[in-house]
Amino acid sequence: MKAALLHGPGDLRIEEVPRPAPAAGEVLLEVTGVGVCGSDASLYTKGIEGLPAKERGASPLVPGHEFAGRVVERGVGVTLAEGELVACGAGISCGRCQPCLAGRTNLCRNYRTLGVYRHGGLAEYVAAPAEICVPVGPHGVSGDDAALAQPMSIACHALARGRVEAGDRILILGVGGIGAFATWAASRIGAEVTVVDVDERRLALARTLGATTAITAARDRPMTELLASRGPWDVALETTGHDGPLQAALASQQRGGRVVLLGMHHQPRAVDFSWVTYGELDVLGTQAHVCAVDLPAALDLLGQRAEGWADVAPVALPLEQLVEEALKPLAEGRSAQIKSVIDPHLAEPRPYQR
Repeated sequence: MKAALLHGPGDLRIEEVPRPAPAAGEVLLEVTGVGVCGSDASLYTKGIEGLPAKERGASPLVPGHEFAGRVVERGVGVTLAEGELVACGAGISCGRCQPCLAGRTNLCRNYRTLGVYRHGGLAEYVAAPAEICVPVGPHGVSGDDAALAQPMSIACHALARGRVEAGDRILILGVGGIGAFATWAASRIGAEVTVVDVDERRLALARTLGATTAITAARDRPMTELLASRGPWDVALETTGHDGPLQAALASQQRGGRVVLLGMHHQPRAVDFSWVTYGELDVLGTQAHVCAVDLPAALDLLGQRAEGWADVAPVALPLEQLVEEALKPLAEGRSAQIKSVIDPHLAEPRPYQR
């Protein structure tokens, strides 16, 4: 089969490799779509050497943790039907450690991720544990939308961490993939959503996803100053991993509000904790998703958008265009669409399909 193999930093090759076989409790999926995100771009740029030792797999590695596929083979003990289109949650938990027993499987002490620790979805076929694969049909999802379930589930988990309820005023800083999905998810809850981004096209998309207010950020103006007269908000989601939005998220909250940090901050930040102390703010981290809860919720949300998701993921690309049209644009901050989707079986790009 054809697969994308990451050999080292900036060294990704499309190669022929043996088709995997599912172990007991696993399914073999014929991959129908793979979403590409910022963490994939970081993995491409830094290689697996950039990961903590306990999280990295062997090299070369097939990346890809946002994927869907059809069941074509089943290991012993699997009840999923052959031919079923499923979304995969990618994260594998042990089910035995204290976090797992408490229902926080995303914090499993033995957590491993497909596409990071072992081969992922950027191949024609991938083996995955059946327990992290959810049939999409009962949720009204089909086609390319199935590959969007894993990132939507990240947004679902972040909103759950922030305890977002109907009537809350929520501020979303950054309308990339997770910010866009969080906008839709929060608006469906009944929250009043304000989004902030530097890109007018992304702000326009956020309005179609349910944002009531869209604010254009200026690169030469502090974001705390931009938002000073517009808040306060009950909840802020910081999705960018940059210092300005982080400071703005903390400074703009209602007393007793919540700040949820989704963006990956790769360096220490100087934070004025007086905002946290005097405002009695909850500052919450979020890590991946709780597959059994967040993945089905994500599929429900995807299925509720009657017009589909062509404005978020307008085209599917072949593996051969993965680097130049998906990974490099993301790494360099110039991606033309919110989500890049790869269909490993394509020879040429094709438009979005439901």
